[in-house]
Amino acid sequence: MPGCVCDGVGMQFSGKEDIEAPIDAVFAEITDFTRFERGAMRRGAEVARTDTLSAPGVGMGWQARFRLRGRMRDLSLRLSEYDPPNGIVVAAEAATIEAVMRVDLVSLSRARTRLSVDLQITPRNLAGRLMVQSMKLGKSSLTKRFRLRLADYAVDVEERNKRSA
Repeated sequence: MPGCVCDGVGMQFSGKEDIEAPIDAVFAEITDFTRFERGAMRRGAEVARTDTLSAPGVGMGWQARFRLRGRMRDLSLRLSEYDPPNGIVVAAEAATIEAVMRVDLVSLSRARTRLSVDLQITPRNLAGRLMVQSMKLGKSSLTKRFRLRLADYAVDVEERNKRSA
């Protein structure tokens, strides 16, 4: 069950969803970086690849620019672990915070996969501490949104897998 852990400085969100799809299909979905890039751009973000890799792997990177809370934000993302079909780790850095998102996959059967997502957010400076502190004040709302987005993503993966089968 997704949740939120708040320590003295950072904040952590985690959740699990079981998906009716084989682990290889789910791994292909979580590493469809082009789809994620297009989705971010449809929501108004500017996204650019910063690497020259021809195949997915450690070292892939992106620079993103988007509006959040009325201000433009810059975010650098880097694929720091790539372990087919078990999962990936993406590290992100902004001026005020850094985050690490770990996505793990476990095959429950030939046609069922457990998706586990862990997001750790850590402030980098005083402004980041203030941002994380304000997030903690709304942690129940943020946890609920995290849970809903993860569940929606799992349903989307299942539907795409059924269409391609």
